Amino acid sequence: MRLKKDNTDQKLRGAYYTPMQLASAMVGIFAADKTIKTILEPSCGDGVFIDAAIEADLINNIDLFRAIEIETSEVDLLKNRFAKYKNIDIQCKDFFDFYNESYKTTKYDLILGNPPYIRYQYLTESQREIQSKILITHGMKSNKLINAWVGFLVACVQMLSENGKIAFVIPAEILQVAYAEDLRLYLSNHFSKITLITFEKLVFPDIEQEVLVFVGEKGNEEKGIRIFEMSDLDDFSAIDLAANGYQKMQHVKEKWTKYFTTSQEIELIQKIKKDSRFQKFSDCGIINVGITTGNNDYFSIDSKKAKEYDLSPVLLPLIGRSAHAHGIYFTKEDWMKNVGNGKKAQLINFPDMPYENYPDKHKEYIQKGEQEGQNKGYKCSIRDRWYIVPSVWVPDAFFLRRNNLYPKFVLNQCEAVSTDTMHRVKFNDSVDPETLLLSYYNSISFAFTEICGRSYGGGVLEILPGEVGNIMLPKLDKIDDEKKYPLLQKIDSTVRNNEDIEIALDIVDEEILVKQLGIELSVCKQFRAIWKKLQKRRLGRG
Repeated sequence: MRLKKDNTDQKLRGAYYTPMQLASAMVGIFAADKTIKTILEPSCGDGVFIDAAIEADLINNIDLFRAIEIETSEVDLLKNRFAKYKNIDIQCKDFFDFYNESYKTTKYDLILGNPPYIRYQYLTESQREIQSKILITHGMKSNKLINAWVGFLVACVQMLSENGKIAFVIPAEILQVAYAEDLRLYLSNHFSKITLITFEKLVFPDIEQEVLVFVGEKGNEEKGIRIFEMSDLDDFSAIDLAANGYQKMQHVKEKWTKYFTTSQEIELIQKIKKDSRFQKFSDCGIINVGITTGNNDYFSIDSKKAKEYDLSPVLLPLIGRSAHAHGIYFTKEDWMKNVGNGKKAQLINFPDMPYENYPDKHKEYIQKGEQEGQNKGYKCSIRDRWYIVPSVWVPDAFFLRRNNLYPKFVLNQCEAVSTDTMHRVKFNDSVDPETLLLSYYNSISFAFTEICGRSYGGGVLEILPGEVGNIMLPKLDKIDDEKKYPLLQKIDSTVRNNEDIEIALDIVDEEILVKQLGIELSVCKQFRAIWKKLQKRRLGRG
């Protein structure tokens, strides 16, 4: 993360101006709506939404277009440009101050714009206080993860008239990130209709930030939520926003990525969640992030460095990256292969004993780290002894954090540890490790990895410990070894040889889900389709 002093003024203000094509498309949604008489834009920047309203002739059908902007230089330019329009009111104010002054007395039929993306640490103390009050007052938590656009969105919802509408350009992370849970519930409770317009290609390539257009409409009759997926801005002209296509809105904090599936598929997902033949991954053990070394390059080493500093007495076998996991078992042979290939496959675990008792070579390595500034990173610097890594323990299994086609679940068979590039799993005493391993590799559980995880630019699927815990696994209490081990060998061989994982899934679906648990084959196929659809969408944005 860059420090405040290193950031440009534009980044500190979160000012990334909206392309005219996008502003015109958003205004076009409401151009024919005769009920709109008052419009607010909370952060108008260079006035692109005003230009769009003029271009669409919306400006001549309304009583007021009020635009708020914090930058004096921008306001001076805008007042000069739009001086002839008596119904355009441009004010130089911090929006949070403007909200505090007027939200109780003035409401708007339409609020639209592109709120600033300002990180919490770059807000002023006054802005933090107002944002915190806005969120807490409306039943939401306030913390340091929350960006200014969240405060803008919640505040603007409060400034809508009885049947008001809002259209905002916001980060696509609203669909999936944990810190937006309260926001998703809040929005579903305040709008009768929600439309999400997503883009495969970046709208703001300079910041590599995926965005979507959020359209919320108040009203007495709840219609639900719908998603339009577009390749880029050119597709706006082809979508029919007058069409229905709404799904019933679930007033919960769950991710909105599930709405990329159909109503029938959502119903099927809910049935599996309630099915006694399935359990959550979290019911089977503890899922933690891997070891946070604070400096993987320093603490993860290859055999050459281990030999140079005689570090072997303080080394642990390490599975450091996804490429280190060859199959669904991580064996001593796998680890030795990684070591032999020159990979950083060993973790330094200096003991908690007096420094003077350390061997000279170990002291030399520590001193070398200090000379290079390796001890200056935040995680290292806050330790009593920067070179002693905390919370080191050997897990039963690993679950990869960032993934391409699918997340691997790997059994630990060589007393290895992992860094925070993957999660570590400790099974409950009653769990048979290989039975649980087998229970993961099927179409239903794979669909839940996409439903529970999150995707970012580049098509990467990231899945955090709490999200791994929500993956549904079939209960295989009565499976015999004669069936279990051949299936595991087939999966392991498929993974090790980089074969199509669907070959293994076909077999497991048939032998376990259908024959063992009595799941209908059509249900397995539906979940396979859900997995492939969500995976394809994610990879298509890579």
